[in-house]
Amino acid sequence: MIHLGEYPVGVVGGFDPSFLEIPEEMIVTTMRNNQRYFALESADGKLANKFVTMMATIVADPEVVRRGNEKVIASRLSDGKFFFAEDRKKSLDAWNTKLDSVVFQAKLGDGRKTIGDKVRRIVKIVEALGGDGHAASICKADLASHAVGEFPELQGVMGRYYAKHFGYGDDVARAVEEHWWPKGGGGDVPTTPNGALVALADRMDTIVGCFAVGLEPSGSADPLGLRRAAIGVWQILLKHPTFSFTQLLDAAKAALGVAEVKLDEFFRQRLRGIFVDSGIPAQDADAALAQDFRDPRDAMARALACAKISKEAREVFKRVANIVDDARGKGLVIGDAPTPARFVADVERTLHAAIAAAQQREDSARTNRNYAAVFESLEALRPTVAMFFDKGGVMVMDPDPALRDNRLALLHWFITPYLSIADFRLLGGSGGAS
Repeated sequence: MIHLGEYPVGVVGGFDPSFLEIPEEMIVTTMRNNQRYFALESADGKLANKFVTMMATIVADPEVVRRGNEKVIASRLSDGKFFFAEDRKKSLDAWNTKLDSVVFQAKLGDGRKTIGDKVRRIVKIVEALGGDGHAASICKADLASHAVGEFPELQGVMGRYYAKHFGYGDDVARAVEEHWWPKGGGGDVPTTPNGALVALADRMDTIVGCFAVGLEPSGSADPLGLRRAAIGVWQILLKHPTFSFTQLLDAAKAALGVAEVKLDEFFRQRLRGIFVDSGIPAQDADAALAQDFRDPRDAMARALACAKISKEAREVFKRVANIVDDARGKGLVIGDAPTPARFVADVERTLHAAIAAAQQREDSARTNRNYAAVFESLEALRPTVAMFFDKGGVMVMDPDPALRDNRLALLHWFITPYLSIADFRLLGGSGGAS
């Protein structure tokens, strides 16, 4: 509405109250998108049969403008009322049949390329994850309706109305609408488990199918919106943690008959973007996601916990990880745990005892995924580790293979539980704690 006139002047118009019998969204969409009108509500918060439009200047007779706009909106609402009435004479099954001739993605080939094929796959994915397939079976039906043909932005919204009209319950009707959510960055995610599961199945089917036939995004080009679909998957999983990313991916591959598709890095980067946008430092996000990304809530908790690690601790523990990596790079076999009887220096015994005590006190925190508490314990262990290196007078890579291997095993035993939370090799020299 901005910059459409030099001297905007409002005028109030109205329309026949009988048009309020059609879905409110159809009326508001007609007024906003087609006519650029402002919809009005009555005192009780319900849509009123009135609107406001703007004239570009003061006119001699505003009534002429009002009547002209009322005539136009009446014509458009008459079309909407007709479409809504005609649609309810059909059936969801009839619309689903029409979707068998509407191509979703031609490269998927016969038996997989139509929207009808896609709907059947969505049902399979939903049922494979223990969901009810009723909402999935009709989730795209309204795409074949007159109303959505005229108002594409109402896909899902009209599906909700039609699902209820044809006897489906509120949960199914709500899921039909919500499976289109989120519609963009910052958009609402499904509120119901049923809607969330259908939304996840729909998006994962699209991503797996497109990657399987070589349609993955390239550079900044993403004409099929696959990155947006993946972000939607993560947004939903963060809100509905009962669903498993791994099970969802496996179910989508099975429904499409795809044996393998490389998606790990694609999904990891989308989740990284969500973390960074939420304020998590990039290096902390990378450290957490390098270890595991498939449980997004757990990965976020691990990334946030990295803020508990001080600059000094990051440097010490990165040093340990690098020593172990270098030893493996030289072909050395490192044991899972050291043999205390082979210790020859007090700093070895002191570090071993400190690590054992830390692992014991961290047991409950690890079980409860309280990673901040684990890293607080790790921080307390830092001076002992630093002393082992700087004041202990011992050399990890000792010429004596027995001493060398035992000290490497000690460091491996120490660092491995923490590396399962975050990869210290990716952490820089500054942290959130001091």
